[in-house]
Amino acid sequence: MVDMSLYAAFLVAAFALCVTPGPDMMFIVAMGGRGDPLTGVTAAVGVACAMLVHTVAAALGLSALFLTLPTLYHVLRWAGAAYLLYLAVKAFRGAAGTAEEEAEPHRGRRRAFWRGAVTNLLNPKVILFNVSFLPQFVNPGLGHVREQFLVLGVTLTAIGLIVDGSVGLLSGRLASLLRRSRRVTRALDLFSGTVFAGLAVRLAAPE
Repeated sequence: MVDMSLYAAFLVAAFALCVTPGPDMMFIVAMGGRGDPLTGVTAAVGVACAMLVHTVAAALGLSALFLTLPTLYHVLRWAGAAYLLYLAVKAFRGAAGTAEEEAEPHRGRRRAFWRGAVTNLLNPKVILFNVSFLPQFVNPGLGHVREQFLVLGVTLTAIGLIVDGSVGLLSGRLASLLRRSRRVTRALDLFSGTVFAGLAVRLAAPE
């Protein structure tokens, strides 16, 4: 179904892409810093699920709407920036939110999943990336273009989940060790809020 030489090149490119720090990785580090190891991993799972949605949308041609309807692109971009600013405010509030997540870890992990998913889904730049990156490794001569697209997208998502999940696990473990100090806990909240605010500015910034 796929061109194996192209697929081998894709694996190398996908791995290099996933280990390079980017918005998703920074988001997961921030979520792990506000929770525990499982919170970081759960945030990575949420991002991965959103990536699968983007992959299916791109394979079905829905992502092409952003090329023909730029207004839709900007609406989604600003919605994503607003959501990230909301998360930044929640983090800057400090110990109240962190204490609540520590008291109810399952609820905090569920929030981490949905925040990871929503943040990624509201980022139209991810959609446009799939449209421009994945087709480079599709061989139309083999047919089944949509299926090739899906295989590449699922592979990219799996690699991203492994890398991001590991990052989330490590950041959550480190945060759990450091959170014994109230001063460090406050610093972690400020770090998370700064990351969320920075990602909001990055998403809202014009191309």
